[in-house]
Formats: sequence, C-alpha cells, structure tokens
Amino acid sequence: MTPIASRAAKAALTLLALLAAAQALAGSRDDYAREWPLNAAQSDAGAYRVTLDAAVYRQVQSPELKDLEVFDAHGQAVPTALLETGRPQAAAARRQTLPWFPLPAMSAAASRDIAAISEIASDGSLRRVELRGKDAQDGGILIDASRLEAAPVALRVRWSAGQAPFDRAYRVMASDNLRDWQTVQEEGHLVELENQSQRVMRDRIELAPVKARYLRLAPLAAGTPLRVEQMEAELATAAREPDWAWQELAGTRIEDPDGAVHYEFVLPGRFPVERADVLLPGNSTRAWTLASRDDPASPWRRAASPWVAYRLQSGDRIDASPPQPLDGLRRDRHWRLTGARGAQTEAPRLRLGYRPETLVFVGQGEPPFALAAGSARTRRDDAPLAELVAALRSQRGPTWQPAVATLGQARVLAGDAALTPAPPQRDWKAWLLWGLLVAGALLVAGFAFSLLRKPPPAG
Repeated sequence: MTPIASRAAKAALTLLALLAAAQALAGSRDDYAREWPLNAAQSDAGAYRVTLDAAVYRQVQSPELKDLEVFDAHGQAVPTALLETGRPQAAAARRQTLPWFPLPAMSAAASRDIAAISEIASDGSLRRVELRGKDAQDGGILIDASRLEAAPVALRVRWSAGQAPFDRAYRVMASDNLRDWQTVQEEGHLVELENQSQRVMRDRIELAPVKARYLRLAPLAAGTPLRVEQMEAELATAAREPDWAWQELAGTRIEDPDGAVHYEFVLPGRFPVERADVLLPGNSTRAWTLASRDDPASPWRRAASPWVAYRLQSGDRIDASPPQPLDGLRRDRHWRLTGARGAQTEAPRLRLGYRPETLVFVGQGEPPFALAAGSARTRRDDAPLAELVAALRSQRGPTWQPAVATLGQARVLAGDAALTPAPPQRDWKAWLLWGLLVAGALLVAGFAFSLLRKPPPAG
C-alpha cells in the first residue's frame, strides 16, 4: 500500500470512529438542561404516563415539545410519545360483583323461559335457579344484574385454574322478566391458552350498554360447563374533563403612532394554551382582541375572536365573563391584548388557560426512570405509543390507562449550555470522498508523469 493510500485509510477509520461516537451521543442526557426523576406507583406496569407540570413547560424549547425524553437508570432513551391534548380523560373503571347461577342444558324453546326454573324475590333479585337432572353439558350462566347502579359495558369472568386450554364463545342476552331476551353481544370469547410457558388470557366480554335486570351467557358450542369463581360487571363511566391550569401575566403598555394601545405579554414556557381571560380591578367591561406570535420578528396572528370581558361586584356577589376559547391550541411565547378604543383603563392582566398534557413511555431498561427536558441540540422521535394504548384498550377495556408516574425534584444536567444550538456539523463523509478522489487523481497523474519522463528503450 502506498503512503498516500495508507494515510487515507487511517483518516477514513478515524472519521468512522468519530461518526460512531457522535451517533452514540445523540439523544443523551448531556443534550438536556434538566431532568426530573419519575416515581412510578407500580413497578412492573410496563407502560407509564406522567402529567407535565408548569416547570417542565418552562424548560421546554421546542414548539412541538420534541425536547422531552425519558431515560432509564443507565442513561438509555426509552420509547416516549406525547398523547393528544384536549381529550377527556377516561375515568377509572367501576366494577360490581354479581350473583350468578349455572343453567342446565335446555331445548331452544325451553331456554327462552328461564323464569319457569327460577325463584325471584319481591325486589326482582334471583334467589335460586333449579337444575333438573344431571346433564353434564354447558347450559350457560344466568347473572343477576338487578342491583347494578348503571348499565354494564362489559362482563369480567374469573374461573378456577386447571381448565386450559380453551376458547369458549358465548352470546350475551339481557332481559327484565327472564322470558323476553335482547342480544347485547352476538359473540364474545373467554380464552385461556398456553404454549411453552407462554399464556394468552381473555376474561372480558364487551356488551352494548343496556340496563336490564338479568343477563345470560349462552354457549355457542356444546361442551362441559366452565367452572366460574366470580362474575363482575364493568359499569359505564362518564369521561372526566381534565382540570384547567392558568398562567397569569403582567404586560407592557405599547402605543402605536395612530394612538392604538396594546398590552404585550411574554409567556415563560411552551404551554398548550386554549383559553384566555382578562383581569381588571373593580367593575369593568370592555371589548378585547387577542393575538400571538412565537418570536418578536414574526407577524401577529389572531388567537381569539373579539369578545367582551366584564366584572361586576354587587355586595358579596361577583359576576364575571367566562374565559374566551382560542381559535386553536397555541404554544406561542408572545401575546398581545388590544382593547376597544375609548376611555383608558388600568393595565389588564392576562390569564392563559391550558390543560396539562400526558407523556407516555415504556418501562424499557432498568429503573429508575427520569424525564429530561430543554434542548436546542436534539429532537425526540415519537414512538408509536398511541397505537399501543389503543391496542391495549381494545383488550383490557376502554378505560384502561398506563400506570401513573409522578415528577420528582428537578436537577440540573447540562443547564443553559444545552439551550445553545450545537455548531453545524461538517459533512466529513463528503470531505473524505472528495479527498480520496483527489488523492487517486494525484496518484494517476504521478504515474503518468513518471512514464513520460522515462527514456524510451534503445532500438
């Protein structure tokens, strides 16, 4: 190998090593200003959610919140994504244990009238279901739902061990008199399968929400009865609107040459603002227009339709206008409030309302985990966790949520240095290729020149 080729090979190896080192440092804790330890309520949940607080929003730099990332105990990034804001939060599932009775195998005609073999109390609850004969075939299960507080959306079944493997299909019907039945689930499955220490289990049957006194699980195929230990109803729950949080800002008075007066405010973070309110001392009423922009060099954009904000106090009673919805979610830092022309008032205070968002992460790696925020050097790639949550809700019910994790005391990582953009990286690969091409051209030129200077052979 020529000296030039040898030096080129060494340079290539050095550059590759530098590129590998740079890749290894991408998205590391050193790229972030601060971090918050995450305290998980459940250590083995697999998936977790953490609600962002004002301190995190103040630290984030990216308008898309891309400089938020979760790391494990060894500083390795774990799959992380921000869930959509503005959605009502699913309330915790409510369950209620139900009395249940095994049914004998009956003919199609007889199975319509279970009242003939049942003893019903004066309040409508079931006392007893008569089992005639010793038929070993599965006749299904009759469930007493007369004392349910709300319409059930699913049934949860617990059975005794030692019956796997099985996949049992049931039709679920509802009735108020044990004679007239309405189908609320055409085909639901209870499943327990095992294979090489792996286990698949489904103990939930979804229902069309119907408030009825009785439910019946009718098997769709003949077989021995399932040995059930407990029956629970999962009750319909109303989704809860997330609580609003507010940032209250003092502004600076700005007067245009034409006499128009504005009040400008700076929001100290990337808050997902969706509401605005104007605060003035004493009794007041005035029309306002709100605009926002991300930086002082950008044009103002209208953030809300013009509205009238008022406050009236009469004795101990105070009446005030409701907060004004914005045209859409804004994370802008700069805000401008313009009042209708007229009598000057005292400087208003601007209240901006937001709903704290949820960050979801997978407990991959070794705990404890930490949330890092604030960087001008790196951007998080969102993992497909919305699809994961949707898939798990289809299996575990619509109210399923990742386990809760809470923010601990913040600690400094790279500090303000992480908020300074990294210097532009040179394209070392391109330079290396050009260097090799130039070196090759020089070698060819050198060989050609040496051949030209060599004297011709004697004739």
